[in-house]
This record gives sequence, C-alpha cells and structure tokens, in this order.
Amino acid sequence: MGFGDKLNELKDKALDQLGKHGDKAEQGVDKASDFANEKTGGKHTEHVGKGGDALKDQIRKRQS
Repeated sequence: MGFGDKLNELKDKALDQLGKHGDKAEQGVDKASDFANEKTGGKHTEHVGKGGDALKDQIRKRQS
C-alpha cells in the first residue's frame, strides 16, 4: 500500500466520521469562528462568518 492509498484511506475514515458526527463538527466550526473573532478583535467577523457558514454547508452535504 502506497502513501497515496493511505491518504485515501484516512480521507474515507474522516468522511465517514463526519457523516456520523456532523453536529459535533459544526460545533467545532462555531468555536473556531468565535476564537478567530476574539483573536482579531472582531475586525474580520464578516469574513469569518462567511467561511464558517460555507464549511458548515459542506458538513451538511456530507451528512446527506
């Protein structure tokens, strides 16, 4: 098994877990967004929010 095969296996495992625990992943995105806003003093709240929303949309798509 080559390096690429191992990476694909890890990706498949991660996507499987994401499908099972998407709610926890979304909570993590929210926490990361809050952390980023705190560290930047809220200067980039709009961008952080858009990025977080886009990531949560992708998580939801993986759950379907």
